[in-house]
Amino acid sequence: MMKIFFASLGCDKNLVDSEVMLGILSKKGYEFTDDETEADIIVVNTCCFIGDAKEESVNTILEMAEYKKEGNCKALIVTGCLAERYRQEITEEITEVDAVLGTTAYDRIAGAIEDALGKKSTLKYGNTDRLVLADAERILTTGGHYAHLKIAEGCDKHCTYCIIPRLRGAYRSFPMERLVQEARTLASQGVKELILVAQETTLYGKDLYGEKSLHKLLKELCRVSGIRWIRVQYCYPEEIYDELIRTMEEEPKICHYLDLPIQHASDRVLKRMGRRTTRQDLKQIIEKLRARIPDICLRTTLISGFPGETEADHEELLQFVDEMEFDRLGVFTYSQEEDTPAAGMEGQIPEEIKEERRDEIMELQQEISFEKAEEMIGRELWCMVEGKVADENAYVARTYKDAPDIDGYLFIQTRTELMSGDFVKVHVTGADEYDLIGEIADEFTE
Repeated sequence: MMKIFFASLGCDKNLVDSEVMLGILSKKGYEFTDDETEADIIVVNTCCFIGDAKEESVNTILEMAEYKKEGNCKALIVTGCLAERYRQEITEEITEVDAVLGTTAYDRIAGAIEDALGKKSTLKYGNTDRLVLADAERILTTGGHYAHLKIAEGCDKHCTYCIIPRLRGAYRSFPMERLVQEARTLASQGVKELILVAQETTLYGKDLYGEKSLHKLLKELCRVSGIRWIRVQYCYPEEIYDELIRTMEEEPKICHYLDLPIQHASDRVLKRMGRRTTRQDLKQIIEKLRARIPDICLRTTLISGFPGETEADHEELLQFVDEMEFDRLGVFTYSQEEDTPAAGMEGQIPEEIKEERRDEIMELQQEISFEKAEEMIGRELWCMVEGKVADENAYVARTYKDAPDIDGYLFIQTRTELMSGDFVKVHVTGADEYDLIGEIADEFTE
């Protein structure tokens, strides 16, 4: 049987698409390999959200094309956002590529491979407003104890710096009953943490049910046996509503964690970005969340060096970060993406200034993070074990404050044998900027 090597790049929404494709191909009888040199077929699922992601995608395709020239590879398939955006350029300039699938055609991966092996060059695209409802069971690539649940596709916000609506189409929610069934399937495979993702989770259901329905979906997911944690990411702050907050308060399975991508805090810059909040709006939303859920962990992302951002705008953003004291924070330098309104704006800022401003924000956040980590010393928290530290009597774990791959870890010092996915109560004994150290508080796991 032919072996497939799969390279999945970009965000966790893309990762879900990759897992769906792996499920489809597994059902067709294909085998998979982690070694591209022994692969008969190579699939690259690409990203092009910002310049760095685009560069990584192009370099990966070129690298894989070498195996098509010199190795065992008989078919090279490119899927995802870069494929959607530069379909013609990819096939014309990288002749080793046999098939290109757009963002709403990834369920056609098996047919594309069959065409490629039959020496048919293919371009497969659905309308970007198509919703892929593949029946094959996903193959998880996250280790099995947590999984992402993509609850919607596309976006209607049209922020001036963002290409996503053009690549992924309008906002459209997956039916609730389908998501609940997917969660049950994941739980039956051993998944204990669901991480809800979309371009924007907060608007879930408005297109299908006529009203925001994320709280209803959460309640249904909380009833799925085997699921211990549910984490919500990509919540646009202006769309957070009282029923959602109330559901987070009432349902013990929902992590007191929200990802709020605010991007900036200067009203002038927010307006140029096409965002729908002001600094005062953001402050009120954050204060409301903390008043209702005192132990909530708030993560955000920012953009430094947006066109026209002045030193005064940057200082205002620094002041806001200092005042709000986010638990988790990341900063991207502005990426000038073609076909977006911001790319043609006056006042494009030199890269070195963008980077200086980013570094200033991150230095401030490092101080905030260290103080917040120190405040955790002495607390007892339930943690999910991620794995063992090599050659040490220690394990890597995550608290409810830590999403996989983007946040910190808690290191447990113990001789007790633990398994990935175990839940254990830990007494926090130490901290550094982003990570915690602890020991088992009770000699049992759940």
